[in-house]
Amino acid sequence: METHILNEHNKQEYPPMHTAEHILNQTMVRMFGCPRSRNAHIEKKKSKCDYLLDTAPTEEQVQEIAHRVNEVIDCHLDVTEQFVDRDHVPPEVDLSKLPDFASETLRLIRIGDYDVCACAGTHVKNTSEIGTFKIISSDFNEGVWRVRFKLIPNVTA
Repeated sequence: METHILNEHNKQEYPPMHTAEHILNQTMVRMFGCPRSRNAHIEKKKSKCDYLLDTAPTEEQVQEIAHRVNEVIDCHLDVTEQFVDRDHVPPEVDLSKLPDFASETLRLIRIGDYDVCACAGTHVKNTSEIGTFKIISSDFNEGVWRVRFKLIPNVTA
C-alpha cells in the first residue's frame, strides 16, 4: 500500500456537513458560474459559506439551490479520494485556494461524477450518509452572498 505525504489538516470537520459543502460549492458553480466559496465555516449544527456574486439569488433560486443539492445527495453517490501530483491535476480542479505550503502530492475528493476538488478534510463514503440539506437563511452585502445551512439527519426505522 502506497503512503502519501500530505500537509496536516488543521481542523476536524463533521464529515456529512463537509461533504454537503462540496456539493453546495459545485451547485453554485453550475448555477451561477461563480467560484467555489471563498470563506466557509463548517460545523455540525449549522454552517455558512460566502460566494462572490453580482446580485443576490432570488428566493426561487435559493429554493432551487437546496433542491439541486438534495437531488445530488439522493443519488447515493460514492465519495472517493485520489492522490495526484500537481502536474497531473485535472483541469476542472481549481487550485486557487491552495496554500503556498501545500505538498506536491494532492488529495482529490470526488463525489460521483458531480464534483472533484483538492481537499484535506473529512468526508462521508456515500452521499446517502448526509441527510437532507436545508438553507436556513442568507444575506447579500457588497458582492458577497452568505448562505447558512444545516443538515436534517436521515431517520432510520
